[in-house]
This record gives sequence, C-alpha cells and structure tokens, in this order.
Amino acid sequence: HPMSQDAGCDDLILPNGGTPAGTSSPASSSSLLNRLQLDDDIDGETRDLFVTVDDPKKHVCTMETYITYRITTKSTRAEFDLPEYSVRRRYQDFDWLRSKLEESQPTHLIPPLPEKFVVKGVVDRFSEEFVETRRKALDKFLKRITDHPVLSFNEHFNVFLTAKDLNAYKKQGMALLTRVGESVKHVTGGYKLRSRPLEFAAIGEYLDTFALKLGTIDRIAQRIIKEEIEYLVELREYGPVYSTWSALEGELAEPLEGVSACIGNCSTALEELTDDMTEDFLPVLREYILYSDSMKSVLKKRDQVQAEYEAKLEAVALRKEDRPKVPADVEKCQDRMECFNADLKADMERWQNNKRQDFRQLLMGLADKNIQYYEKCLMAWESIIPLLQEKQETK
Repeated sequence: HPMSQDAGCDDLILPNGGTPAGTSSPASSSSLLNRLQLDDDIDGETRDLFVTVDDPKKHVCTMETYITYRITTKSTRAEFDLPEYSVRRRYQDFDWLRSKLEESQPTHLIPPLPEKFVVKGVVDRFSEEFVETRRKALDKFLKRITDHPVLSFNEHFNVFLTAKDLNAYKKQGMALLTRVGESVKHVTGGYKLRSRPLEFAAIGEYLDTFALKLGTIDRIAQRIIKEEIEYLVELREYGPVYSTWSALEGELAEPLEGVSACIGNCSTALEELTDDMTEDFLPVLREYILYSDSMKSVLKKRDQVQAEYEAKLEAVALRKEDRPKVPADVEKCQDRMECFNADLKADMERWQNNKRQDFRQLLMGLADKNIQYYEKCLMAWESIIPLLQEKQETK
C-alpha cells in the first residue's frame, strides 16, 4: 500500500471539516453534568504532555482510499525537541503503535484501539458518522497513553507523535525485530502455571464477568436503538396524516395541525436520543469490552513469567546441593515476576479509577439525555391542550 501521499492521491477534506478536538464524549449541555465535572481527576497529576486527534481527511489514491487524522502534541518534556508537533497518521499507524507498546511494555495494560474491521456494506467507512466515532476513539486511545506514567515515555510513542516520516522508522524497526523476536519467543514458551495467586485469579474472574455484563448491555442497547429507529419511521408517517386530515375540517383543523406538529417534535427528540446512544453510549461499552480483553492478555503474560520462575526454582531444588545459593538467573526471574506483579496491579488500579470516572460520566449523560427527551415530548403534548380548550369555550 502506498502510504506516502504521492502524486496518485487526492486529498479531500471531509464535509464536517473535522470537529474541534476539545469535544470529548459524552458531552452534555446539562448543569447536572457540569456539577459532576469529575471531582476525582486522575490523582491530580500535573500534566506536561497534551495530545489531540482532529481534522480527518480522506485520501484517494490509485491503490486505496484511506483517512488520515491530524495529531497535535504540546509538551514541555525534555524528550521532545520542540514544544509543539503536528503530524498526520492513519489507522494502521495507530495499530503499529499499539503493537509496539505491547511488545516493548509487556507488563503494562495497553489501551485498546477501536476495532479495525467494519462489516463492508453495513458500515460506510468514509461516512461522517463513522469517521467521527473513530476519531473520538483514537483521541481517547492517545489520551490514555498520555496519562500513563510509563507508556507516555515510550520511545515508539514519541516517534509516533513527532516523526515526519513514520514509514522509514517502521522499516528500520522491522530489521531489528526479526533478531529480537527469536530471543523473546524462547523465553515465554513451555512453562505451565499450576495456579494463579488469589489476587490475580480474582482479577481474572472479575474481568470475565465484567465483559459478559457489558456485552449483554451492548447487545440489548443495540436492539433498543434498532426498535427506536423503526418506531421513528412509523411516527414520521403518522404525524403528517393528521395534517392532511385537518385540511378537510373547519373547527378541528387547528388542533389536528397541533397534533401533527407535536408528533413531529417527538420524532425529532427521539432521533436525537438514538444518535446520542449510538455516538456516546455504545462506544464507551465497546472500549471497555476491548479493555478487559487487553487486561486478560497481560494476566496471561504474567502467568508465564511466574511459571518460568517456579520451574527454575524447582530445577535448583532438584540439584540437592549443599550450598542453598539461588543462581543469578533465578533471582533475575524472580525480579521480573515481582516487577510484573507491581506493574499490573498499578495499571489495574488506574484502570478501575478511569472506569469509575468514565461510567459515572456516561450514566450521568444517559440520565440527562433521557430527561431532555421526555421534557421535549411533554412540552410538545402540552402545547395541544390550549388549542382544544379554546374550541370548547367558544361554543
């Protein structure tokens, strides 16, 4: 795939011109949400790195069509030569970054990316809605890394944010990887863990149940949205009938027009509600389902390291030598295991904090959107009452 924007490419600006990066989901006009404005901001850490994803552009090439996003970085950190960077990246670059982070920071929880594969024919990859949903998710992905005390200092992350030509760096990395890859494979193979320590077993069980619950909510919420959209179609057919009927009537004409307008207003309110559910509610569920998968894979890697340590310890015990000195490679293995445990626990705690914040915000937004929907419907129906009352009084 020709990544470079060569002569065979036309850059098209998307119709919405890219949304301002400050709009993080889920946003709401309501005072409810502003009151909540996250009292428990992440440990009050001082921030010295800010990253945003915005301004999606469509590139049409001879070989392929794809979207790139603008990534703007502002930082006072010494690792950055300049105070500000702006680069363009496409989805597969994010994918590359994530696999690099997984590879170079195996003991850490790497935030998930939105799913790569969309069902062709069902979702238009270049529609404004799809691109905007993906932009939000990519922005969230980078912000999660930015907020992490270890991942945000990763050299691959730095290159991703700053390199003019990421491809050159990717190629140079490939040669290195084939050499390193061999030794890594050797380490993780072949050891079986007898049993997970209780606290890690508990994390594993929690994640299984959590992902199951979210999966169910996601499925049902999608069905509800589908039914609401079908209901919307009926309402749109239903309202105008009152209007065409009113043309035949004298005295009834005004109230009938009122009913027609009222149903129109209810339709608009319902459409807004389903849009909010699709754009703000579902993506958060998806992100957390993918997050729990990431966490499970880190747990598996942790088990491998512990299994290797136990196997080596056993081998020493079997030598039955008089001097009970632990060999250096076993000690090294124990250090690795302890570091892994500490990293994983710290990341799990950070994740739980984020989750608490995200879901409070999500549910508050959900309550708020529903309140707004019902208030609009209530106002619409109440507006008909005076039209009907006057008719009775004029008799």
